[in-house]
Amino acid sequence: MQIKYYPMGSYQTNCYIVTIDGKDLIIDPGQQAITWVIKNVTNPVAILNTHGHFDHVWSNAEVKKEFKIPIYCPDEDAFMLEKDPFGQGAPVSHPDYIVKGDELLDISGIKVQYRHFPGHTPGNSIIEIGDIWLSGDFLFQQSIGRWDFPYSSGTDMIRSLQKAMKIKEDYTLYPGHGESSTLAAEQKIMSYWIEQVNRTI
Repeated sequence: MQIKYYPMGSYQTNCYIVTIDGKDLIIDPGQQAITWVIKNVTNPVAILNTHGHFDHVWSNAEVKKEFKIPIYCPDEDAFMLEKDPFGQGAPVSHPDYIVKGDELLDISGIKVQYRHFPGHTPGNSIIEIGDIWLSGDFLFQQSIGRWDFPYSSGTDMIRSLQKAMKIKEDYTLYPGHGESSTLAAEQKIMSYWIEQVNRTI
């Protein structure tokens, strides 16, 4: 497995390219992602969205048109791709595959496990491939995603953190913003974040 990433746009949103057996998965192509993606793929097979926020899906349509590959998006966030609910002028894109909850997918022979962790958005998910988590805006290095945006939920965030605390296996985390971490490292401070969220709801 090879992992490349580059922070895109004014929000420095990490776009990832995960290459396995000569096949490229493009995760969260944000603002101005197309040029970098073109330079760094040889055999793209799919676009995967961790959630629907504009800074993670901005270049969905452009990348899809360039490579003629499908977009995978969590069910509850599909409306964000199609309606630009935050009014940021994000280009509209249309998911080709709606991911339902904790769904295991086979994408061109690559096993891709979505894990649903709502809170930051209704459909917010991590993408598990082997021993890595592309954690989107759920978990960051020493932090978590915001739960005070429109369509966010502090109650759901608490449940998601409690769910993540119970996972025994460790994974390397590649978040939507910032540097990598591990699930084990972040589990150590999840109780703190549960307390912080609980104070606001």
